[in-house]
Amino acid sequence: AVVSTQSTGLGFITALNNSAKGKSYKCSYEISDRMKSIATLFTFIKEDLEEIPLEKDQRFGNKAFRVLGERIVEKSHGWISNVLPDDIKEAVVELKAYFDESFGSYIRVDYGTGHEINFLAFCCCLYKIGFFSPSDYIATVFYLFREYLILMRKIQMWYRLEPAGSHGVWGLDDYQFLPFIFGSAQFLGNPVISPDHFVVPEVVDKHCDDYMFLECIKFINDVKTGPFSEHSNQLWGISGVPTWTKVNGGLIKMYKAEVLAKHPVIQHFVFGSLLSFDPK
Repeated sequence: AVVSTQSTGLGFITALNNSAKGKSYKCSYEISDRMKSIATLFTFIKEDLEEIPLEKDQRFGNKAFRVLGERIVEKSHGWISNVLPDDIKEAVVELKAYFDESFGSYIRVDYGTGHEINFLAFCCCLYKIGFFSPSDYIATVFYLFREYLILMRKIQMWYRLEPAGSHGVWGLDDYQFLPFIFGSAQFLGNPVISPDHFVVPEVVDKHCDDYMFLECIKFINDVKTGPFSEHSNQLWGISGVPTWTKVNGGLIKMYKAEVLAKHPVIQHFVFGSLLSFDPK
């Protein structure tokens, strides 16, 4: 079956990707009040996370994550409804479905690109209902998606979440994929940093606060030990690609083939009126 949502998702990724091209985090862009109101939802989750005691003697996949999940599912309708204007409040039901799935599987205590894509869908729906406008694209990547990544790193470390699937459900690292697409777009036309630089720790440490790709590599370097080529082989392969243009285009094609088109990743994806399933 062909999923019409697949082309919507790819179009949305392309629009976000284009907004990030050649820009560092330090570039000038506006964060709307609506965008900030969505980011406050992450604050609520962090507050709950810090209230819930971890279960003892659990090396991986701490079951306390299930309690956090229950709280998110229970409270998210109110959280989302409170930030939506009255004329689009009915969208809360579909928005909640994607939001709740954005932070991992509360049953399996894992996280992968299938959850990341739910956050992408949540953002996409906020555009479809007119809550965000195209002028918000860059802030969606540099502010909202970055805040999501910061929260996910905290959740991944706090609960020691397992990567979903055999190799992070086709994640480039154990968990994420999209930040490497948007992060490679930032480097397009960059005269200083080439793809082979991201495996050099000194370059990563110097520039990780300016670029999403290097921020991700910094996190990997901080939490993993041993040679980079062994613990992050997929990413290591990217460092041999000659240009960021090829890296960026290749990652978008790879995402389409390995995430959007893969049944294990999207089998739990919810379809509705905003993101629909076309069986043609």
